[in-house]
Amino acid sequence: MSGSGDILIVEIKSCLLDYRTDAKWQDYLEYCDRLYFAVRADFPCEVIPEEAGLILADRYGAELVREGIEERLSAARRKAMMLALARAAALRLQQHLDPGCSFEI
Repeated sequence: MSGSGDILIVEIKSCLLDYRTDAKWQDYLEYCDRLYFAVRADFPCEVIPEEAGLILADRYGAELVREGIEERLSAARRKAMMLALARAAALRLQQHLDPGCSFEI
């Protein structure tokens, strides 16, 4: 989630085979304002859909090459996502503060 409340998803693909065999990324579009793919510099970027953002990355850093097309979430979906993210953050903080707790994220 960005500082302005935008919900972004970055799908990391390790290789072309990973990209071609994983179609679940299309399901993520309903849960974000923008979708990005992060790939290595030697990845064949022409297979990445034009509507998705593109990030070239290596072990030292990353560069945003192309912004994804913005598809704004509905107000109800945004509220549900914000609550889910807040709950996950609160549970992670609780586990950090009390490692013996049995809450599941």
